[in-house]
Amino acid sequence: MASLILASGSPRRSELLQRLGIAFETYSPNINESLLENESAQDYVARLACEKAAHALQLFPDHVILAADTCISLDGNIIGKPRSKTHAFEIWQALSGRQHEVLSGVCVMTATQKYDCVVNTQVLFQKLSYDEMQSYWSTGEPIDKAGAYAIQGIAAKYIPEIHGSYTNVVGLPLHETVKLLKAVKALN
Repeated sequence: MASLILASGSPRRSELLQRLGIAFETYSPNINESLLENESAQDYVARLACEKAAHALQLFPDHVILAADTCISLDGNIIGKPRSKTHAFEIWQALSGRQHEVLSGVCVMTATQKYDCVVNTQVLFQKLSYDEMQSYWSTGEPIDKAGAYAIQGIAAKYIPEIHGSYTNVVGLPLHETVKLLKAVKALN
């Protein structure tokens, strides 16, 4: 069995994969992550996951490559990481009291095989007051997170319900990832 490369620099993806007891190494591919014109959120994460995997496979041709990309979509618009405190407040005001989608593209690739999928989780974010936004920003948690929140952290108290994969919202849908790894015989 070829060894596994997680083509991601995300500490959250590494932590999730470690929970499964799977041995892997990490490599962070440097690819252009710009959104293409008229590209949907689903197509965007699928494309980036496969591009990251293909990039890593060039360097590690005898390995199994696992790559993923996650984004948040509200009304068909991708919401990225906050550029500033003001931007985080704008994101939270948009998400407040509404449901949004968290989409992850996952790709498992070898020199001869490629399997990929997109996982969609619906997340309801409670209506946030100015004081709640101020308090949450002061924790530092939202700074490098898509949607300016981390469901596995303090933000869990602002999320009354989700429909779909919790681990998808964290950054790597484990159930689907295991299915893809089994498809390439990287797992039994």
